[in-house]
Amino acid sequence: MLTITQALVDQIVAHARQDHPDEACGVFAGPAGSGRPERFIPMLNAARSPTFYEFDSGDLLKLYREMDDRDEEPVIIYHSHTATEAYPSRTDISYANEPGAHYVLVSTADADDAGPFQFRSYRIVEGEVTEEEVTVVDAY
Repeated sequence: MLTITQALVDQIVAHARQDHPDEACGVFAGPAGSGRPERFIPMLNAARSPTFYEFDSGDLLKLYREMDDRDEEPVIIYHSHTATEAYPSRTDISYANEPGAHYVLVSTADADDAGPFQFRSYRIVEGEVTEEEVTVVDAY
């Protein structure tokens, strides 16, 4: 189960809507071992694509070094889908390499009133996708 504050949900949604029609992507870091997302790190979608996201390798290396220095780990890895439901694609699954992370997907297909807004979370371990409950709280 993912427990996340409303303020953090709002940050993900705002980033996804801001980058629409391209996919948005980013990370939430938290204290190592806590499982608690705290620090919002929006990333640039290096692919600049409405159907694919890619972290810039230099930015990602810098981020992991920074998290290591701060004794943090990636708690959430998020991205948006701009025209489809918030479910991991085959590409998303193949690139999921953080077995301890929550993979959050936000669908912005509703940006033009094309469908319902979705905010969903998954665990992706060795290619197996498991949707998990999301509990939104005011504060930790």
